[in-house]
Amino acid sequence: MSEQENPQRDQPNTYFVQNNSNSEELRRLHIQDQMLTNSMGGVLPEQSDPGTLRRVLDIACGTGGWLIAVTKAYPTIELLMGGDANRMFIEYARAQAETEQLSERVEFHTMDALLLLEAPANYFDLVNLRLSSSFMRTWDWPKLLGEIKRVLRRGGIARITDIDIGVQGTSPALTELYERFKGALYRAGHLFTETPDGLTAHLGRLLTQYGYRQVQTRDIVLEYRAGTPQGEAAYEDSKRFFQNLHPFIRKWGCAGPDYDDLYQQMLSEMRQPDFCGTWHALTAWGACS
Repeated sequence: MSEQENPQRDQPNTYFVQNNSNSEELRRLHIQDQMLTNSMGGVLPEQSDPGTLRRVLDIACGTGGWLIAVTKAYPTIELLMGGDANRMFIEYARAQAETEQLSERVEFHTMDALLLLEAPANYFDLVNLRLSSSFMRTWDWPKLLGEIKRVLRRGGIARITDIDIGVQGTSPALTELYERFKGALYRAGHLFTETPDGLTAHLGRLLTQYGYRQVQTRDIVLEYRAGTPQGEAAYEDSKRFFQNLHPFIRKWGCAGPDYDDLYQQMLSEMRQPDFCGTWHALTAWGACS
């Protein structure tokens, strides 16, 4: 499938990190991809028979980690396509696919999910979307869900996963930073309500409302402890996350004058040997009618 690279189409301004060339955000997304997939129990843990899939699209694929993992886990899938509005992320994903010698089956394209999906109609068996709260506003959902429905074959699956905007754990500073981030997301229109589940609680409803059938949801608990590989990944992710998100949180009036102090406190608290943090996520999926 052809694409036209256009620098002006890089990363839409609704993404919460505005710097298109932010290498720390690229690194964070790579860490986050692996961390989330491992914590969820695999790439498609709720799907009964992923081996029957033949064509998969991953929207807002970031650095491509999830799609590459699917490619390796299910060799019978014939075509896997990832799209993201950030060309730097796409170039990184392509390089990863080449290194893994997967380029014959997986391809990555510059694609803005807020516009039309550059893919054929009635084509994919599954369309995946993870962590859409990073760029989707509440009023963007009707158009995107309509586009997903257009590119899915009849009976194909729309699959959406996101994380609650909040954490329970031993770091008061981390909890407070998530509170401020939640406020910024709500003011920017990314959440339906100013609550931790301001998006996740609505995913099943959105799929049903816009014409998907047999809609189901799966709750996921993500727990990270100090002294474990997953705990180290959570630290590295949070370190970059709240550094990269500071301009966004400040823009929406939620940072406060003590943001930098809170950030340093969070880093210290997450390095304590008894650190534990629990996040909640949800996957919703439904069939195209």
